[in-house]
Amino acid sequence: MLRKFAALISISVLLIFVGCAKKASMSMPPPAQERAQFSTSSSVPSQRFIAVRHKLEIVAPESDLSKAWESTVAFCGTIRCEVISSSITTRVRDSLPSGSISVRVTPEDLKKLFVQVETQGKIVQHTTESEDKTAVVIDTDARIKNLTSFRDSLRTMLARPSASVKDFVEIQRQLTDVQSQLDSETAHRKTLANETEKVSVDIAFRVDESILGVGFFTPIGDALRESGSVLADSVASLITVIVAIIPWLVLVVPACWLLTRFMRKLRRKRAGSLPTHPGAPTSSSPTST
Repeated sequence: MLRKFAALISISVLLIFVGCAKKASMSMPPPAQERAQFSTSSSVPSQRFIAVRHKLEIVAPESDLSKAWESTVAFCGTIRCEVISSSITTRVRDSLPSGSISVRVTPEDLKKLFVQVETQGKIVQHTTESEDKTAVVIDTDARIKNLTSFRDSLRTMLARPSASVKDFVEIQRQLTDVQSQLDSETAHRKTLANETEKVSVDIAFRVDESILGVGFFTPIGDALRESGSVLADSVASLITVIVAIIPWLVLVVPACWLLTRFMRKLRRKRAGSLPTHPGAPTSSSPTST
C-alpha cells in the first residue's frame, strides 16, 4: 500500500514538473531569428517618398520686376533646376505688372535658389507643402514588377514552336495589352520620381502697391481715363443702335411716304366732291359800259 502511494506521489510530482516546464517555455521570448523575421514583416518601409512644394511671393519695385523675373529664370539654368512654366505681364491700364515661375530643383540646390530669389526682392510669403506618396510608389513598383514578369512569361510562351496559330494570336493580343499597361505604369513611376526626388518651387513676383506714389494730378488723370472709357462705351452703344435701326428705316420711310401721299389724295378727293351751298355767293361777270 505504501509503495502504491509513493508511486502515485511520484507521478503527480512528475506531471507538475512537466507542466511548469511547458509553461516556462511558452513564456520565453522567441529565438533571435524569429524575432528578426517578425520585426521585418511588421516594420514600415525604410524609405519614404515625400513630394515637397514651396510657394514664394516676392515683392519688387515696378522698374525691377521684369529684371528680377529674367534673372531668376537664367539662374535656374546654372544649377540642377528645371523650369516647368513661366509668365510675365506688363502694366495695362489700372492692372500692375506681375510674373510667375514654376520650377523643379534638386534638394541640394534648393538653398542656392532661395538665396538668389532673396536678392531680387523681398519675400513676403513662404508656404511649404508636403505629400507622402510612399504607398503610391510601392503600389506602382509592384504593378511594374508583376507586369514585367507576366510579359516575360508571354514572350516565353510565344517563342515555343508547339504553339498553334490560335494560341499565337491570343498570346500576341495579351502581350500587346500587357506592354501597354507596363508603359503606362512606367511613365507614372517616372512622374512620381520627378515629384519625390526634386522639390517644386512656385515663385510669384508682384509690385508693392504701398510704394506707388499718388501725385496731385493723379485723380485728374484717373478721371480723364475713366471719362474716355465712358465716352467710348457710349459711342459704341450709339453705333449699335444705329446699325440696328437701319434695316427698319428701309421699310418704314417708304411706307410713311406712301401713306402721306394717300392721305393727301384722299383729302383732295373729299374736297372736290363736296356740294355748293345755295346761299353761297356767286361771282358776277363784269358789265361793260
